[in-house]
Amino acid sequence: GPGRDARSGRPATSAAAFPGGAARWWLWHSLATLADDLARRGSRLAVARGRPAATVAALAVAARATAVVWTAGRAPAERDDDGRLAAALRAAGVAPVVVPGCDLLHDPARLLTAEGRPYRVFTPFWRRLAAEAAAAAGGTPAGDPLPAPRRLPPAPPPLPGETTLAALRPAAVRPWAAGFAAWRPGERHAAAALAAFVAGPLDDYARLRDRPDRDGTSRLSPHLHWGEVSARQVWAAVAGALAERGLAPDLSPGPPATAAPSGFAASAGAFLRQLAWREFAHHLLHHHPATLDEPLDGRFRAFPWRDDPAALAAWQRGETGYPFVDAAMRCLWATGWLHNRARLVVASFLVKDLLLPWQAGAAWFLDTLVDADAANNALGWQWVAGCGADAAPYFRVFNPVAQGLRHDPDGAFVARWLPVLRGLPPRWRHEPWRAPAAALAAAGVRLGATYPFPLVKHGEARAPALAAWAAVRRRG
Repeated sequence: GPGRDARSGRPATSAAAFPGGAARWWLWHSLATLADDLARRGSRLAVARGRPAATVAALAVAARATAVVWTAGRAPAERDDDGRLAAALRAAGVAPVVVPGCDLLHDPARLLTAEGRPYRVFTPFWRRLAAEAAAAAGGTPAGDPLPAPRRLPPAPPPLPGETTLAALRPAAVRPWAAGFAAWRPGERHAAAALAAFVAGPLDDYARLRDRPDRDGTSRLSPHLHWGEVSARQVWAAVAGALAERGLAPDLSPGPPATAAPSGFAASAGAFLRQLAWREFAHHLLHHHPATLDEPLDGRFRAFPWRDDPAALAAWQRGETGYPFVDAAMRCLWATGWLHNRARLVVASFLVKDLLLPWQAGAAWFLDTLVDADAANNALGWQWVAGCGADAAPYFRVFNPVAQGLRHDPDGAFVARWLPVLRGLPPRWRHEPWRAPAAALAAAGVRLGATYPFPLVKHGEARAPALAAWAAVRRRG
């Protein structure tokens, strides 16, 4: 139900403390890489079981630490953990040092409007962030990143409660885990991925970023989420590439006006705006922590969502009968990642074609994404549902067929993830129910058997969705 993990039933607000299956896979492999990196620098990764506050305090005392430093949490569960840890450290005579926003380009508590309020609209937020970047040393809002140390002090002997990382390896390997082999978690792999993106796909990013059938995005989101690369490093890398070309980024508030923007500066600006959307999501979560579960627009608490477990399951399995939606959902399950355009389309289908609660979709994403970022996830789902900050107009309902034809024009993305439709001519891959019988037969496609009929008719589902949205908004 709304606000609950799709499988475990845990409250969605505990997602940061209890990552989903895909995220746990990434976390373990990332820690394994971190352990190796620390060993190369003369130290080691200490892993312990226990309640976080008591365990960290005991480790700090055993290591004779005078202070423990960490990044402030923004989700409610993270803030609770921060408070408990700070209290336990003080009781043990160790100073807690909580650093706000060091995983971001901005400090959410400091970056406020002229009236001293948090931002709720992206464009003025982006203008402010871009202005700070232009004024800062190195061209990044927070200044140049510092290099990692080459050597670290030797680690203390085994600490209380310490165990091995191998003992914490996820016990059950899900069927989809084999599809994760293309991912390379860890800091050095994140650095390589960033360098490869800046040297290659970034040049055409503005033109190809909405094409899930093309390799036109950075795929840095899991590395950013798990702290393997920082937003500051990403911004600095892009700014450095621009400087090498004698260019400045296009930091205009909106996307490029041309239908097919080109040029490195336009692509760099478009990419930095996407990085700023991540900042905006964390800004909102800091100031409105309840939005992990609750709509920012309170009128939507009374929205008449449907309760249809069968429809939700069909969406999760990629069996809606809409090929672009189904290909996206199967890609998500197989790889733990999904192109942003596809995320928007499948989210719109769930909330506006099926009228199922956005919280159910958000919970599924948190369980299946390797980049399961609670702030980004909540912002994205509330944006599509029309109940969040700077949300999409309620009357914007993505047509899953039109979106597929526009952003996967040859049906290559569909063909990759729905092999049953691969034999169809590209023109029919996004709407097989319109294909001639001869084309279906030649491809071995039997609608209702090898591939389902559409779960709903988009044109018919759109009208009641719009009526429900309009009724909710009138309550204001």
